Amino acid sequence: MEIRKVVIPVAGWGTRSLPATKNIPKEMLPVYKKPVIQYVVEEAMHTGLTDVVLVTNREKRIIEDHFDYNLVLENVLERAKKKDLLAEVRAVAEMVNVITVRQKQQLGLGHAVLMAKEVCKNDTFAVMVGDDLMFGMEPGIKQLVDVAKAEKLPVVGVVEVPTDKVSRYGIIDGEEFAPGIFKVRGVVEKPKIADAPSRMAIVGRYVLTPEIFDHLENMPPGVGGEIQLTDGLQKLAEDKGLLAVKLRGQRFDAGDWAEYLTANIYFALQDEELRYDLVVRLQTLLSCKLL
Repeated sequence: MEIRKVVIPVAGWGTRSLPATKNIPKEMLPVYKKPVIQYVVEEAMHTGLTDVVLVTNREKRIIEDHFDYNLVLENVLERAKKKDLLAEVRAVAEMVNVITVRQKQQLGLGHAVLMAKEVCKNDTFAVMVGDDLMFGMEPGIKQLVDVAKAEKLPVVGVVEVPTDKVSRYGIIDGEEFAPGIFKVRGVVEKPKIADAPSRMAIVGRYVLTPEIFDHLENMPPGVGGEIQLTDGLQKLAEDKGLLAVKLRGQRFDAGDWAEYLTANIYFALQDEELRYDLVVRLQTLLSCKLL
């Protein structure tokens, strides 16, 4: 099983991040020195995924442009002899092959994935949500790709969430058959706490087989009147089989302000030039009487 393509839905309006996202896509908000979407694409690149399919809308050309050459800026850097910055800027344009598909109506994550059908055709492919960040010794999506290749089955990434947050996620009903790997019996989208089969929540990492497109095409609208990817996953679990992998590493939801700000701090602390001053300033803020 060869997996080269990754679908990244980025057509949403980012309402959780307003007003910052009024004119800037949430995927382009900076985390430390890079926009959110670059971290996602780098994770794909480090996994060996070479074709990035951006499912976008007419207002988000800036995302596609970020992964293209900027000849004016490059000329400025070259004349200023800023070789390191020039190399860094050019490297962004050379990471992966970018393909864009328009989602003309935002009808849910399942609908966004369906828009990539003609590009993915009969290939097994990955899906990465464009504002969900994963960091660790091993790329998050690679953990799924390795299991998908070994087991020849579609795979979703899960994390264990607190009880009071299960209603925000798709939750799996599954049986652990190897350390951190579950056979999925079913998937429930945003259940009430009393109805949740577990606390294992599906997050923005998937490896899917092309059968998902048939299920999504015939799927009636689900929760919120949208075509839910979790409903398609339920069909995959019933017909083909579905696995879940408990993801290892740090995860940040860039659409959540607390997690977005924490991600910035997390990366800034890795910078030796910034770490000391940042820690001092944070300690000062935490000791401030206004808090």
